Amino acid sequence: MSGGSVSTTYLELSQDDGTAHKFYEVTVDALVVTVRYGRIGASGQTQVTAFPSADKARAAAAKKVGEKVRKGYAPAVPGQRAPRAVTRRQVTSAPSTARAVAPVLWRFGTGSAAFGIHVDDEHCWVGNQAGDVYTLGHDGQVLARFNLPDGVKCLVADDFWIYAGCDDGKVYDLSSKLPFAAYDIAADVDIFWLDIHEGVLDVSDRDGKLTVIDHEDEHQWSRRSQGDHAWMVRADDRAVYHGHQRGVTAYAPDGGGELWHTPTRGGVLFGWQEDDTVYAGTAHRVVQRLSKASGAIEATYACDSAVYACATSPGGRFVFAGDAASSVYCFDQDGTRLWKLGTGGGSALSMQYRDERLYLVTTDGSLVCVDASEAAVSAAQQGTVPVARDVKLAEALPAYAPATTASAVTAVAQAPTGSIVVQCVQDSGRLRVHVVSGGYDSSWNVQFPRAIREPGARYVVDALHPAAGGFYRVRGDIRRLL
Repeated sequence: MSGGSVSTTYLELSQDDGTAHKFYEVTVDALVVTVRYGRIGASGQTQVTAFPSADKARAAAAKKVGEKVRKGYAPAVPGQRAPRAVTRRQVTSAPSTARAVAPVLWRFGTGSAAFGIHVDDEHCWVGNQAGDVYTLGHDGQVLARFNLPDGVKCLVADDFWIYAGCDDGKVYDLSSKLPFAAYDIAADVDIFWLDIHEGVLDVSDRDGKLTVIDHEDEHQWSRRSQGDHAWMVRADDRAVYHGHQRGVTAYAPDGGGELWHTPTRGGVLFGWQEDDTVYAGTAHRVVQRLSKASGAIEATYACDSAVYACATSPGGRFVFAGDAASSVYCFDQDGTRLWKLGTGGGSALSMQYRDERLYLVTTDGSLVCVDASEAAVSAAQQGTVPVARDVKLAEALPAYAPATTASAVTAVAQAPTGSIVVQCVQDSGRLRVHVVSGGYDSSWNVQFPRAIREPGARYVVDALHPAAGGFYRVRGDIRRLL
């Protein structure tokens, strides 16, 4: 405890088996109680609650501390215990055995091994182990850069929202110029991969556990699968598909139980989904296509080395794979290998196909755009490839970092025409965000960054979109209303 009118209690829970490594801090300042919690070594998540009297504030704080102590938390000194180790994917990359090199149109070096990729109608996104996320045009022009606090595990999209899962245990929303932490994963979850569907976050981890978290960053349910090292999770309306060392397991979206389990040929290293099928790339040199309805294996695509990444063209017409030997493959949907080419620069750790182009992120930290059209591949097999253009960073490239306090958000004196006002409100002991502007359901919560919530504070957003489950998601910039 500290002296004066402000008192702080700091607790930690760290278990030798690694199942918990987290802190809990309670600060009382007159009528306000601030709770900060998360994984040891990280800034954590903050909740602020105001009470009608100082006595009630102190009583609430004492109750919170007592609950944690009963769960095994103990007083500690911040900074004395080292942060829990985070698993960074260790991969090897051998030279390709392919006789020809892929027709690379352009290549962008990010400077660090890259796992995250997403390609949409407007942009290409790449995230690397240094915490950098870049957006590029389809022509390779670098448009913007996000500086995140830790290495990027993966990039996923949910409609037109883009999220980056990072080694600090947070999932950042990158859909506007001001990135913010939309989810803060529990300190005992060592993230391997994640997916987001209709605002619900699905996390697969080192121990083979699947954790499901709702749009308000509140834990919903979890399951431990038959195998560990779960590098795959994909989700849709019917199920969550979890790939691990023992195969692929499908669970009901509401946590109601296992729907099916299918052993795969080797541990799953990567996953992809289409409307009716999921694809699992494995350590035993294959991609296997499974029925979403039954889990039955419908086709197997044989590669020559462990499969680090896979993707398909729309509907699964063509299936692509990247292996540990710096090669990239294309198969017909029935499993017939159509071609194998060298990447020309490392093994593909993730990939995505769009409009006859195959985009790869590689072990050497490159985002690579390959011309996957039939004519270009045929020419490459005969030894004719385009001269790959090396994309350079613009000198005046805008860079954006996450806001961690309300004061870091741009303030405006009045709401611009056409914008929407939202307000932080107390709701059943939690600080929520509701819509103030007309034309919206004021009882619905708004998915909003916890780090900048303050009791009574108002913010201006460009747009709100309703989501399944009865909440709004922010689209565009966030500004603080004075």
